[in-house]
Amino acid sequence: MEHLFNQIAHYINGTSEWDSRNAITTLIEIIDFITRSDLKSELIKELERHANTLNALGNSPAVDNHKLKIILSKLDNYLVILRDSSYQPGVNLRQNEFLMSIKQRIAIPGGTCNFDIPGYFYWLHKSSQEKFNEFHDWQKDLFLLRDSIQLSLQMIRNSNTPSSEVAERGFYQKQIEANVACHLIRVVLPRESKYYPEISGGKHRFAIRFMEQPSTSERPIQTKDNVQFELHCCIL
Repeated sequence: MEHLFNQIAHYINGTSEWDSRNAITTLIEIIDFITRSDLKSELIKELERHANTLNALGNSPAVDNHKLKIILSKLDNYLVILRDSSYQPGVNLRQNEFLMSIKQRIAIPGGTCNFDIPGYFYWLHKSSQEKFNEFHDWQKDLFLLRDSIQLSLQMIRNSNTPSSEVAERGFYQKQIEANVACHLIRVVLPRESKYYPEISGGKHRFAIRFMEQPSTSERPIQTKDNVQFELHCCIL
């Protein structure tokens, strides 16, 4: 969901017809994702878990209580709305005839060409400001999801002190302690690195293989080099 929200934020600021098309396609992907998953209840569980964890830190002298109160207030506000049965994100979008007419055609190769959906062609040539305003209106009931997900992931990602590790001959494995719940693994490499990581794992351990692919016409292979990288095991 974060990936999709980032995409749409990028495309709605574009001025070309193709930016608008990509923004619509991404919005429809968001509608499909919300429809197929129990996102609302899963998000409630995740935010409640964060709130419980942070409340337990309130008496620690090492904690910035002012910052803690701000985050807890945000969590409480998000939870109040998410728990309300009248809040059903995506309902308005699924009832939008214009968007649903595009959704019906979008899975067909070339199905959204100008001839097939002339109303879409007309909309695409509105002014950038008009289209931006409409996108804002369409997303109104999604902003809470976006902000809740963003806050949740931000807290998880910032919950660990990174360590410098070396993958010998491109392979690294680490045991996960029985009393530690590792919620997210992040691998950081320099942007110019010629390797990329493939991560696999379970409850007790995880493994990282660093791959090379000099040419996209060839299959990637595990490097034989020793790879230095930054590891984040986030456990909030």
